[in-house]
Amino acid sequence: MTKQEIIKQIFSKKSYLCVGLDTDINKIPSHLKSAEDPIFEFNKQIIDATYEYAVAYKPNIAFYEAHGPKGWESLQKTIEYIPDDIFTIADAKRGDIGNTSKMYARAFFEQMNFDSITVAPYMGSDSVEPFLEFENKWVILLALTSNQGSKDFQYLKVNDQSLFEEVLQKSQDWGDSENMMYVVGATRTDQLEKIRKSIPNHFLLVPGVGAQGGNLSDVSEKGLNKDCGLLVNSSRGIIYASDEKNFAQVAAQKAKSIQEEMEGYLAKWC
Repeated sequence: MTKQEIIKQIFSKKSYLCVGLDTDINKIPSHLKSAEDPIFEFNKQIIDATYEYAVAYKPNIAFYEAHGPKGWESLQKTIEYIPDDIFTIADAKRGDIGNTSKMYARAFFEQMNFDSITVAPYMGSDSVEPFLEFENKWVILLALTSNQGSKDFQYLKVNDQSLFEEVLQKSQDWGDSENMMYVVGATRTDQLEKIRKSIPNHFLLVPGVGAQGGNLSDVSEKGLNKDCGLLVNSSRGIIYASDEKNFAQVAAQKAKSIQEEMEGYLAKWC
């Protein structure tokens, strides 16, 4: 999917909502557990309920890998079910030596047909560049994350700046705003304005709004650019909003509420 196709979808739906499909078999409604594939059935109903309000879906790969071959099957069916005009993100956080990264890229881009994948930059350029060789596919590079342990390394000083700033700067040699995005946690809004000035034209994937404490208003004010430039992820706050039989309808209401808030910010700042 091209950058212009993503932008078109955002302004058509007046939304930059990404729904995280972190599907935990222990948290899905009990009435689904007798289904042939409970994880896929849950995802299917969430997608049907939220498609009108979302521009992206982000399965967290660990929640599928944990179930072995059956989990991979659930993931494949989920990706095939997502409409073609929706941006898909493999939240896999891969990153290894070049040959291994090339195989990861083939797995997620060719076999599973994801539009993008999250990648850890720690091993440097040759661990990232194989993912960038695929036309109209995206690398979403970890820059500044929301978790508490992010301060262990991401704020360390390197060349008179924080390590995450070094990642932003150095990675400009690898890709551009047409094939590379960055993960910036919603709880890091104190750095978001600086990050946006550093990479004014790139999309940012922003997890952590809602259940993790991130504020959509702050993220939007400091992160939006003329093309929107944001994909704001909500997982638990939408998909687990209810564990009753009406879980999909409740998820739709939550997604609609976020979309309506986003519509206001797009009108104000884009």
